[in-house]
Amino acid sequence: MAATSDWRPEDATAKRIANHKEQALTEANPITGGCLCGGVRFTYSGELGGSLGLVTLCHCGQCRKVTGFAVAVVPARMAGFAITQGRDLVREYESSPGKFRAFCGVCGGPIYSRRASLPEALRLRLGVLDNPPADLKIQAHIFTEGAPAWANTDDAPRYPGEEPGRP
Repeated sequence: MAATSDWRPEDATAKRIANHKEQALTEANPITGGCLCGGVRFTYSGELGGSLGLVTLCHCGQCRKVTGFAVAVVPARMAGFAITQGRDLVREYESSPGKFRAFCGVCGGPIYSRRASLPEALRLRLGVLDNPPADLKIQAHIFTEGAPAWANTDDAPRYPGEEPGRP
């Protein structure tokens, strides 16, 4: 049996350990959120954005129709998401083939979207987070082609479709 003092973690193992420590911090203090009427409540533990993708403000026609403005979203993992109240109130609408938008069936408040092709991922709506982490900032505007003039409120990068690198 090899001496344990000779053990050295590989880079991948060291990264997993670092990620586990970061995740442990968010699991100890999960993010909470809910809809406008308070009927749907959820918790989220895990990475937001970062390696999962950019925090975006979407200007597509569907997002504008759903909320009356562009929609700020942050990529998250389904595994860290749990509805803690009002599961029976959550409705999903298939807005385009394989894309589902979840909302409260009482107040209509949007909660997340997901794609059937990426069952491990979801995109939380920033507006429903009770206390979003201070480092969550819009990193890109997406689907800006055809966005109305009133939607151009800052100088973040703009892309005619999805932001580069989106899974």
